[in-house]
Amino acid sequence: MTGDATTLAEAIKVGRLTAFDAMQASLHAAHDLEALGAIVYLNRELGESAARGMDRERDSATLIFQERPFAGVPTLAKDLGGPFAGLPVTAGSRLFKREPSKSDSDLAKRFRHAGFCPFGVTTSPEFGLSFASEPAIGPICHNPLDRSLTPGGSSGGAAAAVAAGIVAIAHATDAGGSIRVPAACCGLVGLKPGRGAVPAGPSFGNHLGGIANELVVARSVRDAASAFEALGGQARGPFADSAPVRFEAMALRVGVLTDTGAAQPTSAERSAAVEAAALGLEAQGHTLVPLDWMEFEAMVAASGRTFGGIVAVNLAAMVESSGIAIEGAEPLTQAFVARGRAMSGTSLWDILNEGVLVSRDLWRVFQRVDVIVTPMLASAPLPIGSFPTNHEDAELQLDRMATFAPLASLANISGFPAITLPFGADAGGLPLPVQLMAPFGHEPLLLALAARLESEDRWQHRFPVAGLAA
Repeated sequence: MTGDATTLAEAIKVGRLTAFDAMQASLHAAHDLEALGAIVYLNRELGESAARGMDRERDSATLIFQERPFAGVPTLAKDLGGPFAGLPVTAGSRLFKREPSKSDSDLAKRFRHAGFCPFGVTTSPEFGLSFASEPAIGPICHNPLDRSLTPGGSSGGAAAAVAAGIVAIAHATDAGGSIRVPAACCGLVGLKPGRGAVPAGPSFGNHLGGIANELVVARSVRDAASAFEALGGQARGPFADSAPVRFEAMALRVGVLTDTGAAQPTSAERSAAVEAAALGLEAQGHTLVPLDWMEFEAMVAASGRTFGGIVAVNLAAMVESSGIAIEGAEPLTQAFVARGRAMSGTSLWDILNEGVLVSRDLWRVFQRVDVIVTPMLASAPLPIGSFPTNHEDAELQLDRMATFAPLASLANISGFPAITLPFGADAGGLPLPVQLMAPFGHEPLLLALAARLESEDRWQHRFPVAGLAA
């Protein structure tokens, strides 16, 4: 059995192992797999203290312990996102000292309330500017399925740690595909919630103009669903009172997009996986609606421009407000900062307005279909070094990222939820990921359809979860 976080939590609740046992197993795995480069910081005392606290709750038979879905499950925080007390956030950069945070973000509080026991920080590229996780300060993170390949980025360390079994589930963030791309590279499930569905306070606020989301990378759809239920939920403007989607008896209209254009073509194997997933849903009584790349091409291009502009302006503003010496950053980061500083107010307005129009245009597609199935990656995970950051060509980096994951930023810029999961393996044994997108408030629908596809059992994890190994 390779297991998932739910399996591990159940084992702890019934006493097959203690939370402390699970923590020790994760700590040993982290040590044994140090060369994987998935973890940049460990706080053994923090993890052990949290695990002992969970064991005391269980021993005292408190009701709250039974209500925690992930009671005693070890986890890791990403080095980019809302802080976890006792763990540093450096955004993969030498510009910040690796000092433990003094307080939890709102989301981190929910992680702890759900029973998670955080004990370390995962590798991220500097400021998340890459679909690889190879910060200049190190370590270089490798894909556990093939260590010559990248695990993706920017939540690459999180995905590598989960796929390798160091932990069963890990914190991740997504501003332009950074949950879904690493999940796709490593054979995991990655849900990017809709805008406003997961708390981002108290200081993360409207980070990156609302395009960034936080949740997890997971080994199963049920783990992703439980995490979303435990960690999500807050006022969502006009969507705050949306009724739950009842899909059980619905015949859905499933839009199918297999082509991603001549400029960023998707491999035949990955297009075939999308077709196979669509046929699996059709067999459940849903109607397939073919979609044409021409309808998406302008939206995708606008999403890329909006993402690049928002990231550049955000970095420039961060540098100005903090007074840090940007000369110490990687060349690519400096290039993005320079780009942001040079952007006029009218140029920024134009790209923000493009993002609004992307939401409108994608919503029009959802007037004809209920969910869209697409490729997640255009190719297999790329070799280490495919996304270098030691250059000053921001546009080149954005082009490389768009070529690898053409439809990644569309969900971020539109704000709609999206999920990826593996749906088979290619000739080299690497995952064939597919992506599902749906309108605002439809995360339960995405999770239900993903669970249906997962039930075909086309992908098996290669490594067991620490603490669950036979």
